[in-house]
Amino acid sequence: MIRRISFLLSLIVLLSATTSAQLTNTPAAVEPGQPSKPKLVIGIVIDQMRWDYLYRYNQLYTANGFKRLLGEGFSCENTFIPYTPTYTAPGHTCIYTGSVPAMNGIVANNWYDKSRNVNVYCTEDSTVSTVGNKSDAGKMSPENLWTTTITDELRLSNNFKSKVIGIAIKDRGAILPAGHSANAAYWYDDKGGKWITSTYYMPNLPQWVKDFNAKDEVANYMSKEWNTLLPVDKYDLSTADNMPYENAISGETTVTFPHKLAIKGIAKYASFRTTPYANTFTFDFAKKAIENEKLGSNTVTDFLTLSISSTDYIGHSFGPNSIEIEDTYLRLDKDIADFLQYLDQKLGKGNYLTFLTADHGVAHIPAFLAEHKIPGGTFNDADFFKEINQAIEIKFGIKNVVQSVQNYQVYLNFTEIEIYGKDKTAIINEVIKLLKQKPYIINAFETDKIAQATIAEPQKQMMINGYNPKRSGDIQFTFMPGYFDGYNKGTSHGLWNPYDAHIPLLFFGWNIKRGTTNRETYMTDIAATLAALLHIQMPSGCVGKVITEVTK
Repeated sequence: MIRRISFLLSLIVLLSATTSAQLTNTPAAVEPGQPSKPKLVIGIVIDQMRWDYLYRYNQLYTANGFKRLLGEGFSCENTFIPYTPTYTAPGHTCIYTGSVPAMNGIVANNWYDKSRNVNVYCTEDSTVSTVGNKSDAGKMSPENLWTTTITDELRLSNNFKSKVIGIAIKDRGAILPAGHSANAAYWYDDKGGKWITSTYYMPNLPQWVKDFNAKDEVANYMSKEWNTLLPVDKYDLSTADNMPYENAISGETTVTFPHKLAIKGIAKYASFRTTPYANTFTFDFAKKAIENEKLGSNTVTDFLTLSISSTDYIGHSFGPNSIEIEDTYLRLDKDIADFLQYLDQKLGKGNYLTFLTADHGVAHIPAFLAEHKIPGGTFNDADFFKEINQAIEIKFGIKNVVQSVQNYQVYLNFTEIEIYGKDKTAIINEVIKLLKQKPYIINAFETDKIAQATIAEPQKQMMINGYNPKRSGDIQFTFMPGYFDGYNKGTSHGLWNPYDAHIPLLFFGWNIKRGTTNRETYMTDIAATLAALLHIQMPSGCVGKVITEVTK
């Protein structure tokens, strides 16, 4: 009898331990036959990719691009950005740090530094020099980033044996994901159409980069026309081609297909950004990096951060309902299919881990919305700046109280207010009143009092997460949906709304099982999930949670 009771007690303990183990967030064991760690992790960030693009153009996608990622990988269907403003630099930073601007310091692409009375670009660094040419485009580094990235943590985990390389047309899309300790980051220079870097990483370009640049592939691409990949009547998910609210590619006089890209002189190198060929060019360079840097041939996991930038340039100019953006995604689908096939052949299926996401989405062009009786509109920062300063000067007798209006915030000159002996609170209240008088502004309040402001969720938490006392403005203002800082042509992004904040998130490859979750997940969860998969520490400012469905 005693032995039977003892057996039953042991069984209960065993079952309890088993149940407890099943409920933990630790990653599942590696599948039989798979390596214990992936040879290479490839992070693919599509700049300005709305979540709905995965499905909107699905019938026209090939079998081996987006459809393969969806069919063989794991899709987090309701992934959101948990802060504002939703811009490129904060997005790339959040993906790789798992943190928000309040912690990592990257509050926007640009911000105003009141201590120096200057505008700051997110990756600018005057202490370094360009490597690859004589322009200033390489005076960049991750110096303004306060936290580590998942790529830093990978390097730290094995005493810097892992190789990490960042690649993007945009400097911020290459630098911020690669982190502080990267072996290299490469970005594109308009002046010569070449890949460059900075002395932060190396004194000279590797020979393979010089050889790639010497081919002048951009000039070859820009000698062609950009016509639709399919017959134009297949693009029935887009509006008409010739719309007055679209922006032409620099150097062109029309907004219609075929786009004449034979632009003379060095101007063609800047215009190249606004073509889908720049995406192909980026993937081609990534392949060369894998081959020449022997990524994936290491004794430990390597990491390639790859950002696809031209989707953003094209989206800003033509909008999400344009034939141009539809054609761009059909071409991108083919590029992704080709890249996955390359990885299969180079590294072997199941030996690499890929995730695909976006740094932000985008709003529809307000003029397009107006055609369909949907509300929307724009305002201009420069107009606000001038108007508010004039009003404050008339009422209080102080010039230039507003130092900057950007990122949907107003930066005030408190030093000037103090010198003139004026009432700081009265001036703040006047600026808030002026902002609230605009019919499309819902609310305005002091940024350091967001927690007390009467704002609906999720706006409130997103603004708190985006507020950084050292780099944010003093007054925040919010809009009706469909409104943003912009002009009468093209579109933009940056706000809390789902069209800007709902992004795709797909995991594919090593130890990833096919599946889907409709549970709400966040951009901050990406780094946390990668850390769990790789069995390494989370980045130093990470606030994300492991997406356990991916790790099972």
